[in-house]
Amino acid sequence: MNQQTGTPRNTMSGSLLMAKNLGYEPKTVIDVGAALGTFNLYETFPDARHLLIEPIAENEPYLAKICRHLKSAEYIIAAATKQSGVFTLNISPDMVHSSISEGVNADNRNPYLRNIPAITLDEICRKKKLPGPYLIKVDVDGLELDVLMGATQILQQTEYVIVEVCLFAQMYDIVHFMKSQGFVAYDIVDLGYRQSDAALWQVDMVFVKESGQFRKDTHYATGQQDIPVLDSYLKAYRENLIAHIDTHYSDPVEPKAQVIQAVLGEDYVII
Repeated sequence: MNQQTGTPRNTMSGSLLMAKNLGYEPKTVIDVGAALGTFNLYETFPDARHLLIEPIAENEPYLAKICRHLKSAEYIIAAATKQSGVFTLNISPDMVHSSISEGVNADNRNPYLRNIPAITLDEICRKKKLPGPYLIKVDVDGLELDVLMGATQILQQTEYVIVEVCLFAQMYDIVHFMKSQGFVAYDIVDLGYRQSDAALWQVDMVFVKESGQFRKDTHYATGQQDIPVLDSYLKAYRENLIAHIDTHYSDPVEPKAQVIQAVLGEDYVII
């Protein structure tokens, strides 16, 4: 919990605020799969340039409102993926879910099946001359890896990447790909459990440069002022464990200690 704002540390807002407090200031924030907006991105870094990418045209009026109120922002109605072109977008009637596939397969009789432009993050940042360092957030219903594969150039100028991953699908592929790009897992926030059996379904994973500013120190306690705090925590933890044992695992009557006479041998003590 952030003591000043009351923001829970295990949320995206808490993670972003922590990064900012550590001195992180991206020049460009890229929100891939913006939907109706990722407000903690915009509000944590209001001075950055913001690019919102969203494939569902019905969300455009709301993104336009958001961009008008930000210092420097624009949106694109398109799908970010690993190669540019024209893709087919399939939208659920409630506008909550969508999926894309390569090629032109739209049916004019089906308003939920349409052709949309596809772009890569590398291409759009180059065309618009968006400056690094970048912060990238990706949430695109399972196609996050495709987005990242189209961003290998700008990842070189990126310190902080937020990716929605599913534990039943692409999580390990994303971890492997990010490792190949010089990134390591740094944070896990906003855990989502499925309703059927309460299994952990998806999380937002934060990746940072393995040799970047967030990994300069790999020790748990990083300074002299931290060691007394750690020692105090460990002491209290031990005392709580002892108290729990005394309360829940002690015998009603303490057994008498059994004393057995020790016999001293030449090389050892026999009990």
